[in-house]
Amino acid sequence: MEIKLIAIGKTDRTELDQLIKIYQKRLVYYIQFSFEIIPNLRNSKNLSQKLQKQEEGKLILNKVSNTDHLILLDENGKEMNSIVFSKFLQKHMNSGIKRLVLVIGGPYGFSDAVYQKASYKLALSKMTFSHQMIRLFTIEQLYRGFSILKNEPYHHH
Repeated sequence: MEIKLIAIGKTDRTELDQLIKIYQKRLVYYIQFSFEIIPNLRNSKNLSQKLQKQEEGKLILNKVSNTDHLILLDENGKEMNSIVFSKFLQKHMNSGIKRLVLVIGGPYGFSDAVYQKASYKLALSKMTFSHQMIRLFTIEQLYRGFSILKNEPYHHH
């Protein structure tokens, strides 16, 4: 199985970008992983929230194939602890899915079309975090999940 993370807009904090890269490098020891950033929409200030979500949704869906298992990082999604998340990853690997695609949407969330294509909604917390922080948290949790599956000590540090 391959895992792909898609996010809208580039990270403008070099500190976060450096941490993201550290966990990306660690993660590739466990699984084929890619991280793709969709650039922010041009002139988004002139778009309504709904139109911005629709335009971002088109860009997201262009990156997803029909065989992908799409998981949205969404505040209304299911919360799980790291051990349950590791089992969630294992279940997907065992199911024969070729690619698991996790998506961090733009500032207003996802379009209806993206929600319809998604097979799962996952929430990292009830708290609100910046989209840039969510990238780091997601990649770190993927790494933690695989370290749990491999029974490695990282989870208890």
